[in-house]
Amino acid sequence: MWKDYLSGLLKNNRSSGLSIRLSALISALLLSLLCGLGYQAWKYEVERIILEEGGWQSQIVGELGQEDIETIKKFATVTDVAINEKESKGEETAVEIYFENYRDVLADTPRIARLVGVPLEQVAYHYELLAMYFIRDQKDTAPRLLFPMFLVITAMASLSLIVMIHHAFAVSMNARIHQFGIFSSIGATPRQIRACLLQEAAALCAVPILIGNLLGIAGSVGWIQLFNFLGRDIPGRHKATPGFHPFVLILAWLLTVITIWISAWLPARKLSKLTPLEAIRNTGELQLKRKKKSRILAFFFGVEGELAHNALKAQKKALRTASLSLLCSFLAFTLMQCFFTISEISTRETYFERYQDAWDIMVTVKDANVEEFQETEAVQGLSGVQSAVVYQKAAAKRIVTEEEISEEMKAFGGFHKASDQEAKRVDGGWLVHAPIVILDDRSFLAYCEQLGIAPQLNGAVILNRIRDVTNPDFRHPEYMPYVKGENAASVFLQSDTGESSMPDGNQKDAPVEIPVLSYTDEVPVLREEYATQDYYELVHFMPASLWRETKGKLGDAEEYVYIRVLSKENVTLEELNQLQDRLGQTLGRTNMLESENRIQKYETNGKQIQGMKMIFGGFCILLAIIGIGDVFSNTLGFVRQRKREFARYMSVGMTPKELCKMFCAEAFVIAGRPIMITIPLAFVAVRYMLNRSYLEAGGFLAEKPLAPIVVFMLAIISAVALAYALAWRNVRKLSLAEVLKDDTML
Repeated sequence: MWKDYLSGLLKNNRSSGLSIRLSALISALLLSLLCGLGYQAWKYEVERIILEEGGWQSQIVGELGQEDIETIKKFATVTDVAINEKESKGEETAVEIYFENYRDVLADTPRIARLVGVPLEQVAYHYELLAMYFIRDQKDTAPRLLFPMFLVITAMASLSLIVMIHHAFAVSMNARIHQFGIFSSIGATPRQIRACLLQEAAALCAVPILIGNLLGIAGSVGWIQLFNFLGRDIPGRHKATPGFHPFVLILAWLLTVITIWISAWLPARKLSKLTPLEAIRNTGELQLKRKKKSRILAFFFGVEGELAHNALKAQKKALRTASLSLLCSFLAFTLMQCFFTISEISTRETYFERYQDAWDIMVTVKDANVEEFQETEAVQGLSGVQSAVVYQKAAAKRIVTEEEISEEMKAFGGFHKASDQEAKRVDGGWLVHAPIVILDDRSFLAYCEQLGIAPQLNGAVILNRIRDVTNPDFRHPEYMPYVKGENAASVFLQSDTGESSMPDGNQKDAPVEIPVLSYTDEVPVLREEYATQDYYELVHFMPASLWRETKGKLGDAEEYVYIRVLSKENVTLEELNQLQDRLGQTLGRTNMLESENRIQKYETNGKQIQGMKMIFGGFCILLAIIGIGDVFSNTLGFVRQRKREFARYMSVGMTPKELCKMFCAEAFVIAGRPIMITIPLAFVAVRYMLNRSYLEAGGFLAEKPLAPIVVFMLAIISAVALAYALAWRNVRKLSLAEVLKDDTML
């Protein structure tokens, strides 16, 4: 059958397999791209783990001498041994072991420990790194989600492709039911017919699969380069090194072959089960039935619109891939553009514009204390620095009594809406979080002047405000006084781990009396947000001098010191970069610094959003191409599949002009349906996103992503119009006499 029938069919009907070839190409490209990106993500994660935590696989801690270390080095499966100075304490030495084969780690490490006399309790494994190589131990209870997520996404992608592209095979196979009925009547078995159809699918898809796999691998490498470009300014991120492994190409090829084989096998199996009589009676023409009148098509196109409506109903299954692909692609593209536009507006308003007059450069110093920080005056005196604040944060708690609660706060229920984590009922009142912001002395004195109180370093300033928790609009919060505070000259703070309100003998948990300089609703000029996660926290601002006296009783502060730098007005990115370099030279601890500047971060955020738009937009375009390819397949094979229908129309006097009008009506429905469905759904989705983000509709409309959506829409309309224009060119050449006397599929 291959020699006598299929080879000639494929040579003489190249356009009939266009949809299948295109579907196979897109499927191979998507699955290969998915596998390539999965491998690149795995490779990047392994590099990150090794850079941050080291590449050792197991660790032994004990009283190990040089002789023991040499014994470990001589172990057969060990390639290297290193001493971890940070983990080594006193006489105990932490030895990191590197194995030649990762599979030997769990079995050989206990043997090595027994060999050098170290208990198994002092053996540790690098579980995070081992999990990247599919090595899991029962003691490793942490979730490792990279591979499960990849498997789920890959399975969903394959199932989605099967659902979408098996209709392309069904259209091509169903067009020849009549011929296969003849073959069956002369002795062809269902197995032979099924094998013949699968051979046809293999012949059509072999080259597209190979090309698609190679393009997908190349695309994954290109996307990694794009990620490197967009994320080059992200602090703490290392540059990803693109890589390739033959196993990735083999895996992508197998996934594609299995996906396409299932897609082809489903209609082939159904077709092979038809009896010879059922197959011969099927002439391959559309089975038109009387349908409900389409008023819209009748209004715009008249009788031709009614005929187009019936033809589309008859082609419902054949055009299912096209309809679903075009709808999903246009809907996903529209929602993606709207989502990123809203996200961009929200980020700009709540972050960059809100704090643009508060900071230009933020420096984070690791393992430092604000009260011992020696470079404060040097930073504040740098050329180009308008103001600089050095600060640190600490956690504490305090009790707010019922008498202290303000009348405004009582009006919306006081603490009755608070969870136990936010405010806990104790004897004497409510125990709430009281985070401490520790300012350098000079900045605290300036803050006192800002509040109009006498500058002094022997007390704290309390941010006396709370938002109306009954109002969910976080973008426009309504603030009111938290406590009365008129006569409160001091407050009692306790460690964040302390639960009691009275001293209990534990010095660290005992309440510490802090003098209060002022209650205010004004905050110092910092890039900080207060009471956003915990609405009931009561923030205290304290000078470094006072913290030096109380930190032993309240516990330790966070391990980071922050430096907020505000430069001159209308500063440029180049000037900020130069100031950032001078800050680094002044501080001198480059290995312990993380620095960012506002303009650079704003530009990086914009590039990241554009990059995400490109990535998701690319997937939407690929999805649209599948649908457009299916439209081309149906229209290029239009005359062959529907020749009797056209002959009947022409025999009753239908002119080529009227037939062209019918084609226009079909094209109008195919291209217009995704648009008409998307518009109301997008309106509802955008309305929901605006309500959830509490953005004004006017702000979104001013920056609505109309241009890219219109371009995408016009591309779909143009592609469908081109497909039907080519179909019309073929129909014009139709000879009525030849069609009526010919009973074969040309």
